[in-house]
Amino acid sequence: MKVVLLKIENFRGIQSAELAFDGHALLVGVNNIGKSTICEALDLVLGPDRLNRLPPIEEYDFYNGKYLKLAEKEGEEPTSITLRVEVILTELSAEVQKRCASHIEFWHTVEKRLLKHGEAATANTGTSIPCLRLETVGRYDPEEDEFTAETLYTHSPAASEGEKDIVRRDIKRMFGFLYLRALRTGSRALSLERGSLLDVLLRLQKVRTGLWEQTIEQLRGLDIEKNAAELEPVLTAIEERLSSYVSASKLGRKTKLYVSQLTREHLRKTMAFFLAMREDQEPVPFQQAGTGTLNTLVLALLSFIAELKPDSVIFAMEEPEIAVPPHTQRRIADYLLFNTKQAFVTSHSPYVIERFTPQNTFLLTRSGPGAVNAICVADATGLKENDYKRYARRGLSECMLGRGVIVVEGLTEFHALPVLARCLEAQDATLNPLDIAGVSVFDAESDGTIPKFGKFFQALGLKTFGFYDYKQRSADEKAKFTAVLDIDGEHPYKGFEGLLAAEIPVTRLRSFLQELLDSGADASHHKIPATLPADDVTVRKLVTTVLSSSKGAGWSARLLEQCQPTELPKTAVDFLKQIYVLYPAPKSPPPAASVPGQTP
Repeated sequence: MKVVLLKIENFRGIQSAELAFDGHALLVGVNNIGKSTICEALDLVLGPDRLNRLPPIEEYDFYNGKYLKLAEKEGEEPTSITLRVEVILTELSAEVQKRCASHIEFWHTVEKRLLKHGEAATANTGTSIPCLRLETVGRYDPEEDEFTAETLYTHSPAASEGEKDIVRRDIKRMFGFLYLRALRTGSRALSLERGSLLDVLLRLQKVRTGLWEQTIEQLRGLDIEKNAAELEPVLTAIEERLSSYVSASKLGRKTKLYVSQLTREHLRKTMAFFLAMREDQEPVPFQQAGTGTLNTLVLALLSFIAELKPDSVIFAMEEPEIAVPPHTQRRIADYLLFNTKQAFVTSHSPYVIERFTPQNTFLLTRSGPGAVNAICVADATGLKENDYKRYARRGLSECMLGRGVIVVEGLTEFHALPVLARCLEAQDATLNPLDIAGVSVFDAESDGTIPKFGKFFQALGLKTFGFYDYKQRSADEKAKFTAVLDIDGEHPYKGFEGLLAAEIPVTRLRSFLQELLDSGADASHHKIPATLPADDVTVRKLVTTVLSSSKGAGWSARLLEQCQPTELPKTAVDFLKQIYVLYPAPKSPPPAASVPGQTP
């Protein structure tokens, strides 16, 4: 089974969204854009145990916490605001089609839409497949003063007019939806509470043992007072005082200590999964294991569940990179891609992002208050898959998650511009730091690829800025740059090293060269004479040569770090200041008004 369409209305941080999918989906975007909300929405409509909570939803499951619409006229009662999540499922299993036959509709695989009433003939052309439309509807019931939610078949032709049939819990289990929350699953994932992963696994395996009855009998026969003689006088004293107020006909001891309430539900909560990972380690409760071990263990359990239902598992997993090394991140991503029918993954890790194709990567953006859109990276940008994979771990992933990108043509600028930005921010506290503003630097490796990557970032809705060397270009070539750059920072020098050598005071350049000599750098290799030249022109040429011969050593950034604020290169400073204007620092709230008679 696969989700091909997801609609969300008034759920958490999303007021409206309509998202189309075709297979696996990697959801990326800035924090609080709605990635987790999408996973929670899928759980709300597909998860078999989500609505069994009491209450199934609460105030802040509604957009902005608003679940009542105030009356427009005096005397009228406020009305409930509806929370709705709808999905369309395709590639239905034979069992689902059989048990949900009266609710089946058809999905057009080419036009990516639901067939309307009267288009039944189209269903026979080979371009349409059966689908199932479900919706979870939640609202506040003022009469009962409680929140309610239920999952319904959107297409319910046999139901009474205005009504829809309820999707039962056993039907939901057939969808195979599994949700692994980031850092929030471990506390009960390996317990035996209802809905836990172990509980799901035992249910799928149809394990019906006498576990509970046998355990209760064993605990009932466990005499924990036998080896604790000091408890005897205490319990006896309690019984004597109890008999002063309550008449008891039972002879002998009337109190007894047990390690449990001796009920199934209490045992589900108290039974614990223990784990030992080393030869010299005694088993400990799984919660005490390291976070990475715990997350990987939970995934192992989920994979076990997935293998029991290989044709109908939909995974939703938040941030699989948390507390696990890169090689494990890649294994997790590969497992989801190759062993599940469909996976929804949120991530900030380049090691995870690189495993997904651009066709399966969706950048979440907001087109207005509460409105969320998903941009398919492949459809929007046209970047070749080879380029995408090559650069994913070289900064492309980081830039996709931000708000703006400075595209440069080489390593020197890549290392130097962030240092220059930090110098400016240390000098002027009113500037909003670029890393906080979400502006990253991306190395395109040559000026010729700047338009390609500028187009890529621009298509994703990011502000794009270019900083590159002067070169004689035709009007058509220059137009490729200006078309994709919000700020075109072509500087008048033939190299960034020449820019630094020309615009930084010569006294600072001499100091820099002398420090290189004193630090033991290979002066002869870099052609730095033991005695520095006397004339300024020669010093500037020497600095240009030294910086150009050591692009990967970060010496340009080192030179900038030594500069005083007044010594920084004006061309690069002016370029960055244009960017700072676009990302002003958040305004501080006005001071609270003083109350008469109170000392501030």
